[in-house]
Amino acid sequence: MIYAGILAGGKGTRMGNVPMPKQFLLLNEKPIIVHTVEKFILNNNFEKIIIATPKEWVNHTNDILKKYNIDLPKVEVIEGGSDRNGTIMNICSFIEEANGLNEEDIVVTHDAVRPFLTHRIIQDNIDQGLKYKAVDTVISAIDTIVESEDGNFISHIPRRDFMYQGQTPQTFNILKLQELYNQLAEHEKEILTDACKIFSIKGEEVKLVEGEIFNIKVTTPYDLKVANGIIKGSLDQ
Repeated sequence: MIYAGILAGGKGTRMGNVPMPKQFLLLNEKPIIVHTVEKFILNNNFEKIIIATPKEWVNHTNDILKKYNIDLPKVEVIEGGSDRNGTIMNICSFIEEANGLNEEDIVVTHDAVRPFLTHRIIQDNIDQGLKYKAVDTVISAIDTIVESEDGNFISHIPRRDFMYQGQTPQTFNILKLQELYNQLAEHEKEILTDACKIFSIKGEEVKLVEGEIFNIKVTTPYDLKVANGIIKGSLDQ
């Protein structure tokens, strides 16, 4: 089966002095998370769409979904984990407890605050996720990437044509993801920035899917201004 996991566990500390996590802030008079969930609802391949939020925001999330007529049997809201990968593993555990798991089950995970993903990106993740154990959505790096180990001096400048910027969705074979995550030592878990690194650490291949420049993550007040500009531009066309 094919599942979607919407990662809405962040508290939005980089957004500044706001009354709620960033996924609940309004974008064109509708919460960012609603824009995102609506994109997944349009794809009929998903057995369930699981939204993982902080424990104290579960009821609020359910209320928002009902307000915007997303009160669907296939949408579930659960408590997220203490970090990104913990949240993904909570989603996987929920799926396992609710439906059990088989070798073909995949989960398409996506940031709740990336509301501009396209149907093409979702479908590419599904198609490749059924062929490969892990899939990452990326765009080619536009700027040169500079590496500094001490924050003061350049330690390495990798070739730009080999570099990509990671986005989401990221798609995983659920059983394989659980297997690899459970093999990680604690010090390995501490350096994880996203779930694809679990596969990378363990020497497993990750298939690339092409993203879009406008598939931005709304993290800061500036991002929110850009997002409003993107959505206003699309409405004016």
